[in-house]
Amino acid sequence: MNQKYHQFLIPLALVSGLWSSCKITQSYQKPVVNSSSNYRDASLSDATNMAGLKWSAVFTDTLLNHLILQGLAANFDLKIAIERINEARANLRLSKAAFLPEVNTNISVKQSKLAYPQSFGLFDNSTQYDFGITTAWEIDVWGKLSSAKRASLAELLASDAAKRAVQTQLIANIANYYYDLLALDEQLIVTQKTALNRKADADAIKLLFESSVLNGVAVVQSEANYYEADLAIPDLEQKIKETEHALSVLLARSPGKIERTSLSQQLLDYDLKPGIPAQLLANRPDVQQAEFTFRAAFERSNVARTYFYPALTITGAGGFSSLSLKDWFNSAGLFGNIAGGLTQPLLNKGINKARLTTAQSQQKQAFYNFELSLLKASQEVSDALSAYQSAAQKESKREKQLTALTKAVSFNKELLNYSKNTNYTDVLTAEQNLLSAQLKSINDQSQKLHAVVNLYRALGGGWN
Repeated sequence: MNQKYHQFLIPLALVSGLWSSCKITQSYQKPVVNSSSNYRDASLSDATNMAGLKWSAVFTDTLLNHLILQGLAANFDLKIAIERINEARANLRLSKAAFLPEVNTNISVKQSKLAYPQSFGLFDNSTQYDFGITTAWEIDVWGKLSSAKRASLAELLASDAAKRAVQTQLIANIANYYYDLLALDEQLIVTQKTALNRKADADAIKLLFESSVLNGVAVVQSEANYYEADLAIPDLEQKIKETEHALSVLLARSPGKIERTSLSQQLLDYDLKPGIPAQLLANRPDVQQAEFTFRAAFERSNVARTYFYPALTITGAGGFSSLSLKDWFNSAGLFGNIAGGLTQPLLNKGINKARLTTAQSQQKQAFYNFELSLLKASQEVSDALSAYQSAAQKESKREKQLTALTKAVSFNKELLNYSKNTNYTDVLTAEQNLLSAQLKSINDQSQKLHAVVNLYRALGGGWN
């Protein structure tokens, strides 16, 4: 009766243990996010998404495309991200290997010198020859190995998403620096023309002074006005060089000149389609990275739970052991054993609790980081859309302002030539206002281009 009872009890205990293991580790559930959230201007949401376009279709400048290709091939940040993928892939292979038995072999020769009682100081020499194979196999009863493998897979996917995020950011940085250079080139051209015009004005004022039409105050004011424009040229040239150097670093090459076109050759009118907010989950690599990181942390919490339960391990050993080589492979020298047991470390409850608390805290941090990445993504999309609209709204008004200021400079110069009552300060003010408006007009065009770049990046475009 007792024997039958034990035969029934052992399988029952094993089945009940396996059944309870289903409750030890939890199944992953995708984080629930508020997909009804929108960009600031709800009317801008569209069923399509410009992030689906390849970067070559968004940035049509041939020289810019060439620079982007160089960056994708040589950028060091991108190479580092790729190596992190290789590292994560190796970790995944290690987690899969944990399901296989651990097998070790050993071969040894042991020389012994023994003294026997009443041997009168005589020693007996013996040589023992051993060859054996040992194996240990942990059965994944509680799901520890499975959760560790899933965590490694999530980390691999996160590293891949991180690489795509680096690629998206790299394309955006190259484009932004390129457009910065075009804007600086245009500002330099305008400033150089302004300096030449003011130099001509200063020469004309001298002639009017010599003709007693104007006083000496106008002469020094005109010279100061010329030097103000001329002194701005070195600063612009320095900014151009610094921007070229920064772009060169992205291209993994020594600082040098960057070949480029001009601001007037750029397409400034885009059909911006940000898509619906839920598409950020599908397109933005950094959002995907945050979710995969959360998933890895979730599985690490599962692993931490399994440490509260004993590990089921099967061990085995076999081989040959003999005091003589000729008897090594005889049946007398053959040995073997197999054993199975549950291992539960004693006095580790505090360590296990700390391990689980740490894992659960890291899981919460990863979840909050995932939610934060979504908020930042929506913010960046809204900022880019707003910046583009703001620049577009200023275009027509800026054009009218430039026309009016150009006329003001012309009229004041004419009055200066024919009237002694005209103050050169009026000409100076008009010229300064015109230069300021011209530079702002260039900034408006640059703002539109940067907004397109930033929107494309904010939507997750460029990685495909």
